[in-house]
Amino acid sequence: IEMLFNPIRDLAEKYNTMQSAFIASKRIFLLLSEKGEDRGKGIILKEVKGHIEFRNVYFAYENENWVLKNFNLEVKPGQKVAIVGPTGSGKTTIMNLLLRFWDVQKGEILLDGVNIKDLDLKFLRSQFSLVLQDVFLFSGNIEDNVFLYRKNGKVENYFKYLNVENLMDLNKFVNERGTSFSSGQRQIISFIRALANNPKILLLDEATSNVDQETEYIIQKSLEKLLENRTAIIIAHRLSTIKSADKIVVLYYGEKIEEGKHEELINKKGFYYHLYTLQFENG
Repeated sequence: IEMLFNPIRDLAEKYNTMQSAFIASKRIFLLLSEKGEDRGKGIILKEVKGHIEFRNVYFAYENENWVLKNFNLEVKPGQKVAIVGPTGSGKTTIMNLLLRFWDVQKGEILLDGVNIKDLDLKFLRSQFSLVLQDVFLFSGNIEDNVFLYRKNGKVENYFKYLNVENLMDLNKFVNERGTSFSSGQRQIISFIRALANNPKILLLDEATSNVDQETEYIIQKSLEKLLENRTAIIIAHRLSTIKSADKIVVLYYGEKIEEGKHEELINKKGFYYHLYTLQFENG
């Protein structure tokens, strides 16, 4: 009986492996069939100040289901601007458009007065560092995960600069997807990775929403150094982390409904006040 069932069991296992391989191959072929980005020679600015403007921007992922509608925003060099709003209001889309993962259907986005469509794509993206909630780390050491094989100094110096050198063993091996580190430690590594790139503009998408309060406090303190002399756009669910922002923009399903400093928006007792009060009441 065992001689009969062993080949059947082996065949079933191979079938599962083949199914997984088939799904993976479909994803690979789908990626290969994607239209390549136009990386034609564009403008390369001699010096980037970090002045960002969205002018009457409309964007939809399909048809005219606008994710952003007549969106206007100015971020001056060195300003820290926070964007808040319900899920699906277009916050992450703003990041995607800045990096030209997508292009706007109407309106324009300017960097230092130049339409980003006219800029060299590689040059444009090199001006940004993006910090996401879901941090991807690969197996190896911390140094390679920070520099991405483009070494730029000593990794410990970056940790010391942000006063976080004691939060983890810098010689510890990094497992695939960073499972050997806590979520807070992975976030800190992503901050160091962004710093090592020495960007002019920093994009933080839910960067501290996946860490405990103690780690969030440490990150907030280190952010003060990370953001020095940089333009920053910050998306956050925890409104307590953005009270010191130069400007807070409130999105509601693709439209800007409020804009101002924390105190101004609280005094207006509008939608931002409602969000902030709701979070405060829920602890």
